[in-house]
Amino acid sequence: MSRSSPPLRVACQGECMVELRESPTPGLLAQGIAGDTYNTAVYLRRLTSAADLRIDYATCVGGDLFAPRLFETWRAEGIGESLVRTVPDRSTGLYAIRTDAHGERHFSYWRERSAARAYFEGELSPLEQQAGEIDVLYLSGISLAIMGPEMPPRLRTLLQGLRSRGARIVFDNNYRPRLWASRDAAQSAFAQLYALADIVLVTLDDERALQGLASDDLALQHSLALPCPEVVVKRGARSTLVRRVGQSPIEVPVQTVSRVVDTTAAGDSFAAGYLAKRLMGESAVAAAEWGNRLAATVIQHPGAIVPPEVMAWATRRGAA
Repeated sequence: MSRSSPPLRVACQGECMVELRESPTPGLLAQGIAGDTYNTAVYLRRLTSAADLRIDYATCVGGDLFAPRLFETWRAEGIGESLVRTVPDRSTGLYAIRTDAHGERHFSYWRERSAARAYFEGELSPLEQQAGEIDVLYLSGISLAIMGPEMPPRLRTLLQGLRSRGARIVFDNNYRPRLWASRDAAQSAFAQLYALADIVLVTLDDERALQGLASDDLALQHSLALPCPEVVVKRGARSTLVRRVGQSPIEVPVQTVSRVVDTTAAGDSFAAGYLAKRLMGESAVAAAEWGNRLAATVIQHPGAIVPPEVMAWATRRGAA
């Protein structure tokens, strides 16, 4: 689908990190570049045309030896860097990952001095300076968590400004308890995003943990009642639920896979598939189907970012 008007400008805000993963050679680690909102940016770029969407990543990079690798990777994936700040006295976030026999992930992080934490500190960020050009802002619970115990007032001002001029805000709940000073702090920040977002992508397990709810049924009831126009609830192997304002939730089946290799970026890739369709004007149900299909592909391969060739069915050439 091509647009006659200028492409929508999509900003994905968060942290891009160096990923260390066990390699087939004993004692060696394979290096990659990943991060939840960055993963979504990559998959969204692969799924769409530059004539339809301009995708920029909004973050800070440090002054260490990893920074050039980040820029090289972004350019290779077609991700714009005009919203990036460099903070020379900070470092690039780093994490190591190991997956078990069921594809479940176990992480170790080194990010206390991560440059991305400083995006709304000091001088105005490029995202704030260019806010009038942004059509869609995508961010996550992790984007919020790395900024401190409370939502930065400048981020709140940015979100309110975007909302007032009709830009769309998309929020993925991605709740990681150990990144927050307290659950109360996380609940407060999330509540503000839920009130401002146009689309909220909810992983049900995360929302249950965030709200301290006793069952999935209570977590689902809470999620479907969130005060935003469009809510998508991801429930792992169970069907995805889509609720648009004034409408009953619709179930969208997930795709069954024979073997789960690595669940890293399952939700991030779903978000990309969903947004690829919604931003092009297709229905929420069609978007959820696309998101589920991409997530099913990604979890059958190791790492957050799978090789482009395994997405052949979803490329512009191969897409229906």
